Amino acid sequence: MNPKTTLTLAVGAALAATSGLVAVPAMADMHNAAAKADANIVETATSTGMHNTLVTAVKAAGLVDTLSGPGPFTVFAPTDAAFAKLPAGTVETLVKPENKATLTAVLTYHAVPGAVTSADLVKLINANGGKATITTVQGGKLTAALEGGKVVITDAKGGRTTVTKADVKTSNGVIHVTDGVFLPA
Repeated sequence: MNPKTTLTLAVGAALAATSGLVAVPAMADMHNAAAKADANIVETATSTGMHNTLVTAVKAAGLVDTLSGPGPFTVFAPTDAAFAKLPAGTVETLVKPENKATLTAVLTYHAVPGAVTSADLVKLINANGGKATITTVQGGKLTAALEGGKVVITDAKGGRTTVTKADVKTSNGVIHVTDGVFLPA
């Protein structure tokens, strides 16, 4: 595989099947005990108590069925505190019915096709000289890099977000908890 290849469904599936991947101990924290591997992405996010804004947004965008479906998906899930960092009124505006298309674009910018673990992502970062380009379900790009043993994601607007908990397994993919919200171009 060409090391400059961007992360797409095919690459995500190929990486997921690769063995002997590099793990990042600082990212090995598992999610809240309420999350169970037999729960889907939406059920897991609902159970954490720290993704209420995300779940509300997923419902407003009409994405519950998609993110509850077979997948697999990788979701970079901002916490309530991450959404609170956005300018006042942003979330309230986005969840209005007339803004459903914009909200859907923002949310699908947080999803990647396939189940991409932190080890997969670290391997891709290392194979690409320290940075990896990730293509999201929305079609936009994210850039992942390692900083101090943690994965840091840069969005299209230059916003930098850290993965604070990685590899939360669900029945239809994986969740990586983030301390910020990605904004597409």
